[in-house]
Amino acid sequence: MRTARDGRPAARQVLWTEQALERLQEIEEFIAQDAPERAADFIDRLIQRGESLSDMPAVGRRVPELNSDEIRERLEGNYRIVYRLKEQSIEILTVFEGHQQFPYKEISLTVQDKATV
Repeated sequence: MRTARDGRPAARQVLWTEQALERLQEIEEFIAQDAPERAADFIDRLIQRGESLSDMPAVGRRVPELNSDEIRERLEGNYRIVYRLKEQSIEILTVFEGHQQFPYKEISLTVQDKATV
């Protein structure tokens, strides 16, 4: 594990997948249908929540649908930000509204990472 000069774990780089960025755009477009002035603000909150993982990557909970310590999520309102812990980075895999079915197809996992459904 990398450490900063003061002995604390060094911040990890947060990387957003194309899939996650596409989902953010879709969420913004959906919210803008009813509240254009709030759409960009909410997307900014989602991005800020994802970027905050840099300093505290394990703060998110394990994704209940998966059997993997590396795949975690942070919540922002009703939205789930799903990410993968890597040694030197955090990869944001997808963002979706929590009432939707879990997007297994959007998460590239090995067979052993998937929970028995």
